[in-house]
Amino acid sequence: MHKAHLVLEDGSIFDGERYGVAGVSVGELVFATGMTGYQETLTDPSYAGQIVMQTFPHIGIVGTNVTDAESNKIWVAGYIVREPSRIASNHRSEKTLDQDLIENNIVGISNVDTRAITLHVRSLGAMRAGIFSSEQDMSTDEMLALVRAAPEMKGQSLSGQVSTPTSYLIPSQGKTVGKVAVLDLGIKKSTLEHLAMRGLEIEVFPADISAAEILASSPDGFFFSNGPGDPEASGDQVSMLRELLGTNKPFFGICFGNQLLGRALGFDTYKLKFGHRGINQPVINKETGRVEVTAHNHGFAVKLESDSAESPLGFGQVKVSHRGLNDQVVEGLECVDIPAFSVQYHPEAAAGPHDSHYLFDKFLDAIKESK
Repeated sequence: MHKAHLVLEDGSIFDGERYGVAGVSVGELVFATGMTGYQETLTDPSYAGQIVMQTFPHIGIVGTNVTDAESNKIWVAGYIVREPSRIASNHRSEKTLDQDLIENNIVGISNVDTRAITLHVRSLGAMRAGIFSSEQDMSTDEMLALVRAAPEMKGQSLSGQVSTPTSYLIPSQGKTVGKVAVLDLGIKKSTLEHLAMRGLEIEVFPADISAAEILASSPDGFFFSNGPGDPEASGDQVSMLRELLGTNKPFFGICFGNQLLGRALGFDTYKLKFGHRGINQPVINKETGRVEVTAHNHGFAVKLESDSAESPLGFGQVKVSHRGLNDQVVEGLECVDIPAFSVQYHPEAAAGPHDSHYLFDKFLDAIKESK
């Protein structure tokens, strides 16, 4: 087997075997706790710029297929697994995970102690890392220097790298109830499917579009998607959202869209120590008291200490609608005086539990009421 090395910016080195293509890749090291859904994770544009490690030890048994992909490519900067499956054993499988990684030119590493690496990251926080599996030998100092020269995730604006280059339309399924303008910051396929199946016609816009161009399409509501990067580095999208909120049309944001809503309302965002990534994260709905098991993928969060506050920018009262039960991180916002709400987690649940599908119905109801 070909040797590979995982090098962390603090100087830690973990030796393993090459997985995927041979080469060198650097990025922010994060871990995902899901036991299933690895294909949805790999094809989620929100993971752009990140080396993803699966905490579940055995990965790849069901292979991959076109249907379960959340986008048209694998976005991760690198991939780490403990024990890759030697076969793909599922009637829906079209290729092995290893084949998919190679076709997408993904540098990976296997047969490393993912438990030890996870505990290390949980203690010190997410950090830059590199996977080195090229045929050309590099010294420890050379590998570490390359890792430390990589940009940190804080301060990076990555939406432009994952967004659609041009606008496009998606017809509603069945009777059309309304039209939604979707800002693609790294959107997943299943999110668009949830909107369309509820009778919403969708126009998807690139991340660098202007508010005037969105409004010219005469939408009944606005949706901001998930995506990678630091929300503090997305000032253009925040300014645009403030203008859209001023129309008093319904707004719904997911993940990165939640962070941008927070900033548009005048609140700060901050980087979490090691973030939330997985399909088993407990969140409490502050209004109903109901606990939802949810899918997460975020390294930043909105900063709000209390469960209710006035928008510093004049948008009225804002409530924290959901909080994470593991660490009390803000997982949802709802405006009282304008029809806008968002959640930090992923209600489209691909992969993940379906506890939060009701949020798409809530958005649909808001659009119906506004017409």
